[in-house]
Amino acid sequence: MQVQLAGQAQRPDAESEDFATASPEALVLLDGSSSPAGMESGCRHGTAWYVRRLGVHLMARMTDRSDRDIAECLADAIAETAALHGGRCDLAHPNTPAAMVVAARKHGRSLEYLVLGDSLLVLEPSTGPLQVIGDNQDFTAGESLLRSVWQAELGTAERAALHLRYALAVRAVRNTGDGPWIAAASPKAAGHAETGFVRLDGLRALAALTDGAGRYTANFALGDWPAALRLMADSGPAALIARVREAEESDPRCERWPRSKPHDDATALYARL
Repeated sequence: MQVQLAGQAQRPDAESEDFATASPEALVLLDGSSSPAGMESGCRHGTAWYVRRLGVHLMARMTDRSDRDIAECLADAIAETAALHGGRCDLAHPNTPAAMVVAARKHGRSLEYLVLGDSLLVLEPSTGPLQVIGDNQDFTAGESLLRSVWQAELGTAERAALHLRYALAVRAVRNTGDGPWIAAASPKAAGHAETGFVRLDGLRALAALTDGAGRYTANFALGDWPAALRLMADSGPAALIARVREAEESDPRCERWPRSKPHDDATALYARL
């Protein structure tokens, strides 16, 4: 694989909670689950610390354990990262650091992939339509509450309270079997990821995007997925993120395109096979 990647924090003065890494054989993309300001997590390290360590452990397992399937590699990485927290962190806390995951690796004559959460993997075959994989852990029960967040005026106490209420509702059910699954402290979440194989000789390229970068198509409709991949093929993933930032800047009040926050961490990888 020939991989290009780009990432940008939601604000210049903020630390990105995304993580991406790649080799000629594998790639990993993580999107940390951000929390409203002041929300306790039970962890003294934070989300950025968590995603970097989970990402490194997952990449190591994917490249040195071909005998383990990709979901087992993620389970191993989650367990190894949990062990790094130490006794001062409460890993049973519902807001313990967590992340969405996209991972892919060459496995014989196939590409093996995994997606968990609302990040995306886009596969471009040599012939035929693109395949978009991911955004597979929706919280249907919270959709009306999320819409109420979007409808409240940005920067108001009402919106902050609704956002906190939504965040608490999601965390009360995630990784319980009654809500979405996400890579946090329990290895069993890996078993709920979407996984599969695609033959390499039928694949031209692929892209992995956090939801912040996926706004290009999902939120702002700046182009469809074929257009997004053409842009990355011609100008690199940084060009796609730049287009997303332009759209965000043109709508700072989230009025034209309702969304939870004006800007988001955005990371994208594009790989030619």
